Amino acid sequence: MTKNNNKSNYGAEAITVLEGLEPVRKRPGMYIGSTSSVGLHHLIWEVADNSFDEAMAGHCNEIEVKLLENNMVSVTDNGRGIPVDIHKKTGVSALETVLTKLHAGGKFGEEDGGYKVSGGLHGVGVSVVNALSTYLKAEVHRDKKISVQEYEIGKPKGKIKTIGKTDKTGTTITFQPDPTIFKETTEFNWDYIIKHFRQQTYLTKKIKLEISDLREKEEKKHYSFYFEGGIKSYVKILNRGKNIKNKNIFYIDKEIEDSRIEIALQYNDEFNENVLPFANNIHNPEGGTHIAGFRSALTRTLNNYARKNKLLKEKEDNLTGEDVREGLTAIVSVKLTEPQFEGQTKGKLGNTEIKTYVEQIFGEFFNYFLEENPKDAEAIIGKCILSAQARIAARTARATILRKNALDGMTLPGKLADCSSRKAEECEIFIVEGDSAGGSAKQGRNRKFQAILPIFGKMLNVEKTRIDKVLKNEKLQPLIIALGTGIDDTFDISKLRYYRIILMADADVDGSHIRTLMLTFLYKYYKDLIINGHIYIAQPPLYKIQKGNISKYAYTEKEKEGIIKIMGGEIAEENDDIKEENEKDKKNKNYKKIKIQRYKGLGEMNPEQLWETTMNPETRILKQVTIEDASNSEKIFDMLMGSEVAPRKHFIQTHAKNVTNLDI
Repeated sequence: MTKNNNKSNYGAEAITVLEGLEPVRKRPGMYIGSTSSVGLHHLIWEVADNSFDEAMAGHCNEIEVKLLENNMVSVTDNGRGIPVDIHKKTGVSALETVLTKLHAGGKFGEEDGGYKVSGGLHGVGVSVVNALSTYLKAEVHRDKKISVQEYEIGKPKGKIKTIGKTDKTGTTITFQPDPTIFKETTEFNWDYIIKHFRQQTYLTKKIKLEISDLREKEEKKHYSFYFEGGIKSYVKILNRGKNIKNKNIFYIDKEIEDSRIEIALQYNDEFNENVLPFANNIHNPEGGTHIAGFRSALTRTLNNYARKNKLLKEKEDNLTGEDVREGLTAIVSVKLTEPQFEGQTKGKLGNTEIKTYVEQIFGEFFNYFLEENPKDAEAIIGKCILSAQARIAARTARATILRKNALDGMTLPGKLADCSSRKAEECEIFIVEGDSAGGSAKQGRNRKFQAILPIFGKMLNVEKTRIDKVLKNEKLQPLIIALGTGIDDTFDISKLRYYRIILMADADVDGSHIRTLMLTFLYKYYKDLIINGHIYIAQPPLYKIQKGNISKYAYTEKEKEGIIKIMGGEIAEENDDIKEENEKDKKNKNYKKIKIQRYKGLGEMNPEQLWETTMNPETRILKQVTIEDASNSEKIFDMLMGSEVAPRKHFIQTHAKNVTNLDI
């Protein structure tokens, strides 16, 4: 061991103790996730959570959110108002305690009138907002008086002041995010805020929420949300435009022990499952114990009803969990006193007791629903039986594919030009439209890490068909085999053979259609590949611009105009020969016209051009496919690619005028 001869200063005095809200400013990401736009909007959610907590406790039925000038936000509710009397332990007002102390608030004192259930997990919400704001003002209407206190970067500017009398109760928090913390942006996104609060209002029925955009240089906007049916209304809107199976939406709202179970569900004739789980109004994208209880009770209850009413034949197997989830739209919302989440993002609920509660309450009342609505029950189970039949057909199709490949003595499709590397993390596969483009790509690629799989003609629209038809499709089979992950219930992302899956289609209407069909397929059966950042779209150039021996590529109209401006001179007509001399040529032999070539397809480029513009990692442009809003993505794919024509027709009629560059 090498001994350090320098005297160490590491003693007790070297230990830094951060007082009050200093830890928040030192490590903001620990409290709000990040200092990006997502973290910025999290400030609004934290303040509004206090108002929703009041609503869930039955003390508030109106919330108002305003986006103000200078990136300020105010959130007002008509709840009880934060107490302003002196807190015994801290020696300052309860309001100042809540705004300046971590882990202080109504979430920790339900026996003294605090919250039994709250959206916030650690009780740090409004104090964190205070710490990360250059300015914050709290205005409280309580005990017949209006009290106000102002703060700068988490520190009070003075004591609480009484500025008037009132007969109302409630709290208004106005804050301005600190630009030294949120360096990326301090500008709030109206659409993002609307989506969040629409969902929160669905989850808290019979609460009125007003949102106004009063910022300067912005068109003044206003939204008002109120949903009498709560999550029942949510399910109805998620199934809008679809052929539904049970006309009556199942809904239950019951309390058990210290928890509350609220569930709504309805089946449609689609093939996807859309179940959204929430705990204390927090979305849990990874599910958890409440979803485990829901699924267990759903499968058992439907099987019991089907057997009892002879909808399943004696020789037929029971319906599986997969069978009963096809076409299901459901909201599972639970409220509990001490939620235990896995991970900082609260993505998965871990409370074991809630599984039993959900299973018990939902199973009992869903059985009542089936008994009382026999037509709906028959339609639901009929849908599930069709799903079971498709599952069996898909299993047979999968076995056929595997057996065929084994008999052919190959594990990879013949059309695939594979790469030599076997390290998945450095490999990429181009899914290329057309024979000629595939040929150019094969010749132009780097064989070490780039694989090419050409596809021909229009693909199957998987939004309109089941998995058994997908597995039998000749255009999709090679891709399924090439990716190596399996599909559906055999999917295993650890077996992925290429870390970058790049869609490369022509820059025209047909190419866009094929790309959309491919994305529909990937979204439905390989969503984890999108979530984990493996899917990309290649960006071939739209134009080649040439003047003499100088050639440039333009990927957008704006870029084309910029290149032409830099080159200068005349633009040749479409059929002009660039070498033909004109009057100016006779005077200046160096003068050449600018020739513009519009690429209609990838096949028009030779291998060298395709490599240089679209495949070379040093020079190419790739767009990564992401899922920012999964539930919204589901609706868009269903609208554009689903079986219902009316929503798609309406979309086209609404947006047709916005199309500026259409190839016919």
